[in-house]
Amino acid sequence: MTLLAILLLLFFALMGAPLFAVLLGASMLGFFTAEIELAAVAIELYRIVDTPLLVALPLFTFSGYVLSAAGTSQRLVAVFQSVFGMIPSGLAIVAFFACAVFTALTGASGVTIVALGALLLPALKSAGFGERFSLGLVTTSGSLGLLLVPSVPLILYGVIAQQLDLGPAFTMTELFVAGLVPMFLMLFCLSVWTLVKYSGGEIPTVPFSAAKLKTALWDARWEIPLPFVVLGGIFGGFLAISEAAAMTALYVVVIEVFFYREVSSRDLTSIGKDSMVMVGGILLILGVALGFTNYLVDAEVPQMIMSWLKEYITNPLLFLLMLNILLLALGAVLDIFSALVIMVPLLLPVAVSYGIHPVHLGIIFLANLQVGYFTPPVGMNLFIASYRFKKPLTELYSATLPFMVILLFAVMIITYVPFLSLWHIG
Repeated sequence: MTLLAILLLLFFALMGAPLFAVLLGASMLGFFTAEIELAAVAIELYRIVDTPLLVALPLFTFSGYVLSAAGTSQRLVAVFQSVFGMIPSGLAIVAFFACAVFTALTGASGVTIVALGALLLPALKSAGFGERFSLGLVTTSGSLGLLLVPSVPLILYGVIAQQLDLGPAFTMTELFVAGLVPMFLMLFCLSVWTLVKYSGGEIPTVPFSAAKLKTALWDARWEIPLPFVVLGGIFGGFLAISEAAAMTALYVVVIEVFFYREVSSRDLTSIGKDSMVMVGGILLILGVALGFTNYLVDAEVPQMIMSWLKEYITNPLLFLLMLNILLLALGAVLDIFSALVIMVPLLLPVAVSYGIHPVHLGIIFLANLQVGYFTPPVGMNLFIASYRFKKPLTELYSATLPFMVILLFAVMIITYVPFLSLWHIG
């Protein structure tokens, strides 16, 4: 009977059944075979939804959807271009930073490619950058920024890790600060490589213009304060995460509806519906995944994994290498939310046993998963870019390869130099 149920679950999973249904079935089957009341799954769903910190999740998601529906992407590019345009290959550096900020604000890689890609790709090609380089840049940059607050995956990792309560305790503010240096390391590596690649002077610079900078800053005058207010409030201890999320949502609605008037009040209904469908899916997957995790903990699966690893892998450095390979592969086949809710509960206790701090593990997780977005053969960014720019996948594979090598180099530094993530934690 149990074997038949397992085979049916595998069959439905291969046929494309929703992830939450597969996880729910697995957790119910596990509890049933262990003769534990199935109410444990419902209790886990209620417990995760009742977490105060999760108030930030729908509010930041809604804010990101509103910003992506407005002209924020064009104004961001104009501001960065007016600042970095005088640097050789400045437009490429503009693209890196603009994509990172926009992805952090919206929390969605695909949105960045669709919103900024159409703007940046022709601009890069007309500036003299090769088509292959330009394609690779907009495809890979779509997932930059997941380490920057208020990135939804960053918040989600913090929620899951704090629910598990393993290893040294940490605050969400410490997790947010931990992502800053690794993120800028990635941007620095990409920028340096671009400057070296186009160091021959074939890319013309854009002379600095105080008038253009003033115009760009004036156009974005209502959006520029947003990161400073939110980050300053959180890091300064004036705002809790949920309060910062509420302020962000209110501020974004006010400026986009009443000041810029690019989003109508009628549009807010459909935007809210779309964003809450996304949030509902995340919460449902998260709840049933944690229910399944509870069964795995009761069945001592993490302990068995830990024992196996301890038997064959005694060096924490080798464990980190295997972790990177695993996360890279997972990022290519799973969306980031599914990968987090499935793997963090399994890997966090193992990592803690090797002496890895939960905050450092979170940064390793997200750094790898954002590279996994464009890892062949099935990285999500590859398919989105292929559809958006009408290019074959094989062309995108070759276009993104150099960027992947650069970012993997940065990921290895982030992995093996924990000080970059933990410098602020005593």
